[in-house]
Parts: sequence; C-alpha cells; structure tokens
Amino acid sequence: MNRRLELHPKTPQPRLLRAAADCLAGGGVIAYPTDSCYALGCALGAKPAMERIQALRQTRKGHFFTVVCRDLAEIARFAVVENWQYRLLRNSTPGPYVFVLRATRQVPRRLMDARRKTVGIRVPDHEVVRALLRDYPEPIMSTTLQLPGDDAPMTDGREIEARIGHAVDLVLDAGSCGVEPSTIVDLSGDSPVLLRVGKGDPRPFQ
Repeated sequence: MNRRLELHPKTPQPRLLRAAADCLAGGGVIAYPTDSCYALGCALGAKPAMERIQALRQTRKGHFFTVVCRDLAEIARFAVVENWQYRLLRNSTPGPYVFVLRATRQVPRRLMDARRKTVGIRVPDHEVVRALLRDYPEPIMSTTLQLPGDDAPMTDGREIEARIGHAVDLVLDAGSCGVEPSTIVDLSGDSPVLLRVGKGDPRPFQ
C-alpha cells in the first residue's frame, strides 16, 4: 500500500479510513488533517509510536500531546468536567481548540502533566478525522505536524510524504487544511485561561 492515501475532505473513502484505523491499531504513526493544520497521531497505548513522533518532532521531555476524542461523551472518560466547563465545551466542540482539563485515571501517565495532573483534549471539526474516529474505537494521541526548524506546520500531503514518509506509516492526504494551530484554553482552574490564541475564536474564554 502507498504511504500517502488521498482522501476526499468531505466524504472520505471508507476503505482508506479502514486502512488508517488498522494502521493505528497495529501501533503505527499517521499524519492526518484537522480543522486547523496537519497532525501526527498514534494509538493511546502505543508507547513506541509516541517515541517515534517525539524523535521526529525532536521534542523535549514533557512535550504537550493531545487526546483527540470523537465527542463530548468520550471526553468524560479522560477528563473531569464540571457543569461550567461542560457548557463551554458543548458550545466550542467540535472545533479548532485544545482544552486543558483535570485528568481521570483513564489517562496514561505519559500524557498527563505530572505536576498538575491535567491533560489536553481536542474534538476537531474535520470530516476525515471524525470519520476515522468512527472506525477506530479509541481516541488518538496527537501533536501538531511542525518539524524542527520550520516556521509553520506542514499542510501539503505530497510534501509531507516527501519529507517524512520514511518516518510515518501513513499520510492521510485530504488537501490543505491551513497552517494556523489550534487555540489552547486551560479549563483546569476556576475560570478559563487562554494559553495560545490560534484558529479558534478566543472571545468565549476571555
């Protein structure tokens, strides 16, 4: 199978989604589109795959990985969500946001901020990853596809294949999805705190 799969951005082909789900289930690393920019992803329990992503990104210990979920119900498995937080999440998901929340016991320690016991959660609004999460039964461990020395995330599937095809198992190419990263909002305290302003509108959290 080719490492780069061309998927329709609105109606992705089921057989290609199944191939991507099988890749994740087998411990593979994928490059995939989101509603902000491309990302690198792997299964939650795939520590060797996570280490491959860390080597590719050349990240330091404690780098911020995100748990990509299919919906609000799945968020509750991994994060403690109070009523005021739920209202904000309900109004902002799916969308180009990462929310930092207090982690539950379901979260692998390597994905948790060791000091604060928090985790980053995301529900992206891109049909390829949403459809993939309907085929694949678990969330995806994820990080932005921005390589060391680059000024912006990668957004062209052919370039992704040319530059890192040797280091990932599949590139899910659904065309350009932009280069602006997600907005990061810390909801782990008593009120929202903006950690990074990106594609998502920050006004509901100010």
